[in-house]
Amino acid sequence: MNKQRCSWCGDDPLYIAYHDTEWGVPVRDDKTLFEFLLLETFQAGLSWITILRKRENFRKAFDGFDYKKIAQYDQKKIDSLLQNAGIIRNKLKVNSAVTNAQAFMKVQEEFGSFSNYIWGFVDGKPIQNNLKTLENAPANTPLSDKISKGLKKRGFKFVGSTVVYAHMQATGMVNDHVTSCFRHQEIKDGTF
Repeated sequence: MNKQRCSWCGDDPLYIAYHDTEWGVPVRDDKTLFEFLLLETFQAGLSWITILRKRENFRKAFDGFDYKKIAQYDQKKIDSLLQNAGIIRNKLKVNSAVTNAQAFMKVQEEFGSFSNYIWGFVDGKPIQNNLKTLENAPANTPLSDKISKGLKKRGFKFVGSTVVYAHMQATGMVNDHVTSCFRHQEIKDGTF
């Protein structure tokens, strides 16, 4: 029997694996939250599948998404990243990875962890939406507007409301699997 999935993952095996195992699962680990934040900022203006296909290249290029190392990147390292054909070579986005790693660590200092800060916007509990179709999914919400403003105020770059909402979906702060998708109930019940 074929499982019903959200239509956005289509029949691409990489997309299906991501949908079935990662998307919408609540993430509380700071390293993983930073990984998604970095990837989402590079995704701005591009499709998520483009980023997924380059994810391992990003992992290698950005020291396994180690924000402590990334925060220390110098111009030589930034220049080498801009020559790396395996990632998105956008100067502003590469520079923002360094800026965001530094801002991420400041948030950790203030709140004990980035997870405490970001999950505080939803009182630590995922928002459970009941979307009938993909067309019902918003690109952003008043809450993603609020989080975006908060992140920008703390020095983060490329964290517009749409990027933030995609981050919320990816890291399980919001369950936007459509109700007919097998993952909707699993995520809702916490049986992922």
